[in-house]
Amino acid sequence: MSADATREAAFALLSAVCDRHRPLEEALDALGPIAPRDRAAAHRLTAAVLRRAGTLDAALEPLLRRAPPVPVRHVLRLGAAGLLLLGLPAHAAVATSVALARSRGLDGFAGLVNAVLRRLAERGTAALEGLDSPRLDTPAWLWRAWGEDARAIAQAHQQEAALDLTVAPGAPAPPGGIALPTGSWRYPPGTRVAELPGYAEGGFWVQDAAAALPARLLAPRPGERIAELCAAPGGKTAQLAAAGASVVAVERDPSRLDRLAANLARLRLSAELVCADALTWQPGERFDAVLLDAPCSATGTLRRHPDVAHLRRPQDIAALTAQQDRLLAAAAALLRPGGRLIYAVCSLQPEEGAARLAAVPGLCHAPFGADELAALPEARTPAGDLRTHPALSADYGGMDGFFAARLIRS
Repeated sequence: MSADATREAAFALLSAVCDRHRPLEEALDALGPIAPRDRAAAHRLTAAVLRRAGTLDAALEPLLRRAPPVPVRHVLRLGAAGLLLLGLPAHAAVATSVALARSRGLDGFAGLVNAVLRRLAERGTAALEGLDSPRLDTPAWLWRAWGEDARAIAQAHQQEAALDLTVAPGAPAPPGGIALPTGSWRYPPGTRVAELPGYAEGGFWVQDAAAALPARLLAPRPGERIAELCAAPGGKTAQLAAAGASVVAVERDPSRLDRLAANLARLRLSAELVCADALTWQPGERFDAVLLDAPCSATGTLRRHPDVAHLRRPQDIAALTAQQDRLLAAAAALLRPGGRLIYAVCSLQPEEGAARLAAVPGLCHAPFGADELAALPEARTPAGDLRTHPALSADYGGMDGFFAARLIRS
């Protein structure tokens, strides 16, 4: 059997993330010409490996006499994921892995790949018994940082995330979803958003249920002048514009700003788009409100982006928090007296959350009231901030990890 396009692409994606430290989505965009079906299947297979790499390595270890070279380990992980996680037939998983090894110039290891995966296929899911998968699949520094919630969060990361939508005011939700208490709509994992009724007409956009909360907590009012910093890809911009606010969306990356513009065009919404660095932007006016979804470690998105666990390092946090402090100061300077600021990060790291609030002069902390988080009371911290994580609302399938706080310009 020759190596198929799905596994060739998955090998390229896995190598890009693990060996060259490129984000999975960036590597996916760089694949070049490939059939949409193969692209989707390769993404799913790679994500499964990245999500469960520790468990897969532990299942393979008893079958190996010594650690294989990195490219061979990639082939074995892909084969093991097909066998243990995705339910592929044993003969197909083994044969395509052997073919992949040969196509990648690893002919000398084709016999090893064949033997190891055949033995793994014989063991089947029994190879996973007794393994502490949540712990194995989570880097130690993240496990420590998440404290008493670590196991629940890590268990939630093992499941593929559902598709969440924000539905435009007055538009019907596509069929097949469930309404969440927070106002989002949820659809099964793997749902193809572009094929849902109403997509072309701009009736909804993709946005995790937790990611939709900061803009709702800002409570935009018609006619308000609102600046959104670090705005791409535009889900929160769309929320603000749909509420009738006059929105200025600031994004420093031209390609991401183009994506934001395309998203707004499909949704038939308008905002003033500015290509600028939020740290140095001088608009010559003060705003009623500012929404800052700051660049962060993105550990709250691990369910959707399992590559984050392979790309981030503990030393990254200090640089990120310094940037967040600078952005908070810049955002504060844009507010009129009495204006409100929502600071948000899609991070589970405590250093990127409440610890940042004390660093901004001229702003007063304004806790969210219990009524503002009535749909998700367990997400309200003792200080009155928002803190979500993937194990919250488990009955509905969880949500991304977010922190959000409200500050008022004195």
